[in-house]
Amino acid sequence: MGLRTKIGVAITATAALVAVLIGLVVHHRTARTQLETARETMDQRLVAAAEDHVAGVDRSRVIINPDRMPAPLRRAVDDGKRATYLDRSGDAPVLWAGMRSGDDVIVLRHSYRKQVRDLQQLDEVLWLAGGAGTAGACLVGIGLATVAGRRLNASARTAEAIADGDLTARLAPRGGKDEIARLIHAVNTMADALAARLQDEREVTANIAHELRTPVAGLVAAAELLPDGRPAEMVRERAQRVRSLVEDVLEVARLDADAERADTDVRALGELTRRAVRAATAGDPAHAAGVRVVRDCLVETDARRVERILANLVSNAFRHGAGPVVAEVDGGLVHVTDRGPGFPEPLLAHGPQRFRTGSGAGLGLGLTIATGQARVLGARLTFTNAPGGGARATLDLTAAVREAPPEDGD
Repeated sequence: MGLRTKIGVAITATAALVAVLIGLVVHHRTARTQLETARETMDQRLVAAAEDHVAGVDRSRVIINPDRMPAPLRRAVDDGKRATYLDRSGDAPVLWAGMRSGDDVIVLRHSYRKQVRDLQQLDEVLWLAGGAGTAGACLVGIGLATVAGRRLNASARTAEAIADGDLTARLAPRGGKDEIARLIHAVNTMADALAARLQDEREVTANIAHELRTPVAGLVAAAELLPDGRPAEMVRERAQRVRSLVEDVLEVARLDADAERADTDVRALGELTRRAVRAATAGDPAHAAGVRVVRDCLVETDARRVERILANLVSNAFRHGAGPVVAEVDGGLVHVTDRGPGFPEPLLAHGPQRFRTGSGAGLGLGLTIATGQARVLGARLTFTNAPGGGARATLDLTAAVREAPPEDGD
């Protein structure tokens, strides 16, 4: 049940409860007033009838020494009291009044049907008024809840957009100082602060990588001049790793700044996949990935970026998963699977995040770069775990498919 429904139901229920309580109070108060008025009138008539009886004047509506009268009234008269009694035992209520005058009992009897009918009419009016008031309160409540719900939904959508990476999403400020206005201001302030912090982080990361680029290049060049031997090989390997890391950081910075643009042409997706796998496994005989082409196709895309994405996926599969690693082309989809422990839950829930990996090794830049390059291509990159175990990354290029080339083998 949404907030709008909850607010509408609460206001409607409150209005209905108030209408019922007011109706009960008015009903009982009116019934009591009617009865008191009727008793006073009957008592006055009884006194006048008793005086007329003593004076020898008989009235047609006066009952003298009746054979039947309500037991409570008879007991009160026998005790010498002047009393009235409303008898509801018959089909229609009757108001009795009686007193003793000498040796005689004087009784008046009057129908109470008119008062009952008036009270019923009043109840009908109260029900109609209560229903109309409840309906009006329901409409007002739904209107207020709709306005509040729209503002809250807008706040939620903006917060979700910010969480998904759209740091330009903002809420339109409105007048007023209610809680929702404060929420809108808080969401905008949070977005501004988050955007500023991320921008500062990106600038610092990019500046550090840029400043390191020149000395690292010099380090690599110096390492190549070292005499051959195991120590020189270790230095060259570490220098190349630092150089690759600096290039990755700079690439992430460019992707974050939306400074990359795709240069498209039409290529066969199967051949792009084979080239990417060869690039990812070159120079490492222990890592051999298979390529399976189920349905090849031509895609209009940036070949260099596609190869970069697939090479990163294959390298990540070897680094954090286990063989065999297979890249499968099926139409505009490329699936990269392994038989390792699978992707960690935080990555499945929130996507790749730089400088954070689930295995504890690496800096998490490979999948971050792959995701950024897919965004530049307008493609979709998803991460799942296979039911039988292992990780499965899928590059969706169906929007770039142009036609299918002649079928090719694996």
